[in-house]
Amino acid sequence: MNKLNDILSLIDGHIGGSQWFVFLLLGTGIFFTVYLKFPQFRYLKHSLRIVRGKFDKEGDEGDTSHFQALTTALSGTVGTGNIAGVALAIHLGGPAALFWMLITAAVGMTTKFVEVTLSHKYREKAADGSIAGGPMYFMKNRLNITIGDNVIKTGTFLGGLFAVATILSSFGTGSLPQINSISNSLFETFGINHMLTGGVLAVLLGLVIIGGIKRIAKVTSRLVPLMAIIYFLGALAVILFNYENIIPSISAIVGDVFTGTAAMGGFLGGSIAFAFNRGVNRGLFSNEAGQGSAPIAHAAARAHEPVSEGLVALLEPFIDTIIICTLTGLVLLSSGVWTEKHENKFQDADLVILEGSYSDQNETDRKKLFNYLAGEEELKTFNGKLTVVNGVIQNQPTFFHARSVAEEVKIFVNNQPYNGDITVKNGKLGKQNGLTISGKSLMHSAPLTTIAFTRSWFGESGKYIVSIGLLMFAFSTAISWSYYGGRAVTYLVGVKGVVWYRLIYVIGFFLASFTDTTIVWTLSGITIALMTIPNLIGILFLSKEMKGEVKLFWEEYARRFPGEKVPKG
Repeated sequence: MNKLNDILSLIDGHIGGSQWFVFLLLGTGIFFTVYLKFPQFRYLKHSLRIVRGKFDKEGDEGDTSHFQALTTALSGTVGTGNIAGVALAIHLGGPAALFWMLITAAVGMTTKFVEVTLSHKYREKAADGSIAGGPMYFMKNRLNITIGDNVIKTGTFLGGLFAVATILSSFGTGSLPQINSISNSLFETFGINHMLTGGVLAVLLGLVIIGGIKRIAKVTSRLVPLMAIIYFLGALAVILFNYENIIPSISAIVGDVFTGTAAMGGFLGGSIAFAFNRGVNRGLFSNEAGQGSAPIAHAAARAHEPVSEGLVALLEPFIDTIIICTLTGLVLLSSGVWTEKHENKFQDADLVILEGSYSDQNETDRKKLFNYLAGEEELKTFNGKLTVVNGVIQNQPTFFHARSVAEEVKIFVNNQPYNGDITVKNGKLGKQNGLTISGKSLMHSAPLTTIAFTRSWFGESGKYIVSIGLLMFAFSTAISWSYYGGRAVTYLVGVKGVVWYRLIYVIGFFLASFTDTTIVWTLSGITIALMTIPNLIGILFLSKEMKGEVKLFWEEYARRFPGEKVPKG
């Protein structure tokens, strides 16, 4: 299993985790932003009006309202990334990473506008009378190549590749890791058994998704606003409680962009390049702009003009990243937890043991460690045996955990202080059943956000807001992705296959509540890339058609509302 995960990680590193993939995503958004003359700023006011039904016509065809389509798509994008992803970006790149997340979201608003418009235009009616849409349909209809009398079905192939990748992503992104995160969080916070959590939520998930998009839309249109309000109030409590740090936090977000972040507390510093890379990477994957998932939900919306639904979708990255991720970022920065070392259990993936003794209070050592993190300097890793007495390591070398020098390190076996020797090879501890390491170090992802939420008037109770937020965010993501996968199945084999897909989806959801999903996370990175690449190729190929659709929309808008000022182009 470990060998398979290594192979998948290698493939993912050359596709979804590579620089060219990030530049393709960002470059596509920048191209359309310029080509369509910054629609994310010029059209934002009209987007809000269309969500409220201003442009609707009697007899518009579809299964959901604009608002329901928006909340369904948002429930798929607003997830653990908004809680854990922001904390990871700041942990890796410092406050400036949040700045690049926001810039990426602004660009992603245009990408989302384009992909949803084109998917809505080429949607079809399924055999059961429901609306089926998504990038696979515009690929099938518009991306085939004709040479003389011969038709090369490139679009059909790309559409099929996209649909298969969507089904795999529905498990790798929407189902298995989400319930795994929920069950782990509820066990750690409330002590609830993993299997019990999985069983209850699997039944609820089945009851929701069996009703199709109409029931899914009803649930998400209530769940998304509720979870947003709870999270907003909890975040606001932290920010206002630490009000004296609001201006310094905002200054750091903007001020560190061109200078990098200096070392503070346990944080060893962040370079300009690393802040950019982490911010762009997290921003792109937070709002899913360009991935092609949200257009599947928006295709079901009642609208006679595809551009009108594209304008609704333009709001998604704004809400997901610019609002929610900014709130999380300000919580982390104003509370100060991102530079503090906290008591925690060490994870193997975050731990390396270095030969010799390094201190983050020493300027020379700090520079060496920073260069080591940046890949600019090699530091010798420890090889040999560590002698442990009553849990304490004798003549301890440097334990480097979560990009920080760990302190007060203790070794336990089966929760008892360890006595004996432990073998270390190339800076990694040998495998030993029941062995755990604890100490003080920096933290990242959801555990860091959880600590930040305790720094308010709510005190320790603040951690429950994060647990509830994770539960609602992750469960709503699982609901939406079941619909995306179901529409992909419809495209490939017809509606008859959807019931079997839903059954497997719910069973997998239950099983993942108490089993390891590491390999699924790795696989999802590959499948996300296999969705995104054909989708971006498609929308770039249809750029001229997109511009024509925008022109026709504003002409109709002007005819229907003659007294209103209409954007040009």
